[in-house]
Amino acid sequence: MGSFAVACSSPSSKDNGGGSGPKGEKSATNPFGVAANSTVEAAIFDGGYGTDYVDYTNQVLGSQVKGLKVKVDPVVDIAPQLQPRFVGGNPPDLIDNSGEDQIGFLGILDQLEELDDLFEANTYEGKKIADIVYPGVKDPGTFRDKFVALNYVMTVYGVWYSKTLFEENGWTPPKTWDEALDLGQQAKKKGKYLFVHGKEAATYYRTLLIDSAIKEGGDEVRLALENLEKGCWSHPAVQGVIKVMETMVRQKMFVPGGSGTQFQKAQAIWSNDQKALLYPSGGWIENEMKKATKADFQMTGFPSMTLTDKPALPWESLRAAAGEPFIVPRQGKNPAGAKEVLRAMLSEKAAANFSKTKLAPTIVKGTVPADGYGSTALVSQTKMLEAAGTNIFNYMFVETYGMNTDQLVPWNSFLAGDLDGKGLTSALQKISDKVREDDSVDKVKVS
Repeated sequence: MGSFAVACSSPSSKDNGGGSGPKGEKSATNPFGVAANSTVEAAIFDGGYGTDYVDYTNQVLGSQVKGLKVKVDPVVDIAPQLQPRFVGGNPPDLIDNSGEDQIGFLGILDQLEELDDLFEANTYEGKKIADIVYPGVKDPGTFRDKFVALNYVMTVYGVWYSKTLFEENGWTPPKTWDEALDLGQQAKKKGKYLFVHGKEAATYYRTLLIDSAIKEGGDEVRLALENLEKGCWSHPAVQGVIKVMETMVRQKMFVPGGSGTQFQKAQAIWSNDQKALLYPSGGWIENEMKKATKADFQMTGFPSMTLTDKPALPWESLRAAAGEPFIVPRQGKNPAGAKEVLRAMLSEKAAANFSKTKLAPTIVKGTVPADGYGSTALVSQTKMLEAAGTNIFNYMFVETYGMNTDQLVPWNSFLAGDLDGKGLTSALQKISDKVREDDSVDKVKVS
């Protein structure tokens, strides 16, 4: 009853949302008071995941609210197409605010429904939604303490390899950077390299650096970087990883020419040609490279390496974050219906369908079978999440301040051997300092 009272009195759930459409009676199976036989207009980003997984919810919606349907409109350029509708007061009921042209959240924050009552509601299987999702999934959708975006897809960051190739050679995935160095020497003996990089994705190694440094040094590393502190790139944990990477570059453990190679072609050197043993990436890598991966590759992931065998966070810790943010505009005609579509997407049936067809986990735990629908990469993502437990972290400063383009320049130079570790550190610090000292940039304090 306490949860129900809070939900009913919150601004996000008054009058079943801010829309002027028909209303229904609230009940255990209709927590948002959706009108029967109503329609939800959904503008869904037509990117790597397509839009059919939202269409799929029509197969489960009617079981809870009679006649409720979602009409999906695929959209590529979200902001150019939908911002005018916000201005006009007639936005769609549900939006997947994703892609390069997503609408800035802070600019429309006051026009969005808060979604706390969604997490207080039960799933179609009768379980509280807050209890069946991974830890921290609210964080990337919370702005100025308002939870307004449901990020649906769970992205797991790690290091990827061919289980088949490793078993053939008796190799073991490294847990520390010293073990990775040893593996690089073994790779050389087989005429192979440890790593490969492509010019547009050179900063994947920044992700690997930061993940490793946070595991080694703990929250103080993450917070220093997030808050753009002076000297944040000189933290001992960060420098320790950079030093090992510099050694690997100097010892020619990276496939040469990567800074002039398109990133998917570079990735194919790993996934198809198998000239490199390891590749750091997010869980999207299997789906992205499915047409350029050697047969029986058995793509498998593991958490980033640590500097020592006694890091601040356990080796199983990993960066994982919810992505693909869904928002519900207050002025939509059927915001209650939009929330019901999100509730349907969080059902076991809909979540399992997404993982089966997109080879990626949703934020719903326990919906990927042991065989991962035949995907070894999906199985390993699920295992990594389970092993990490509550030791899951994320950071957003690169995306928040749009730093990636600037950081690509020094990272490509560093991985090509044209810039040493000291030069990389200086360049990265200058990029952080520039943002910190720019008064025109709105800063986000992370704690």
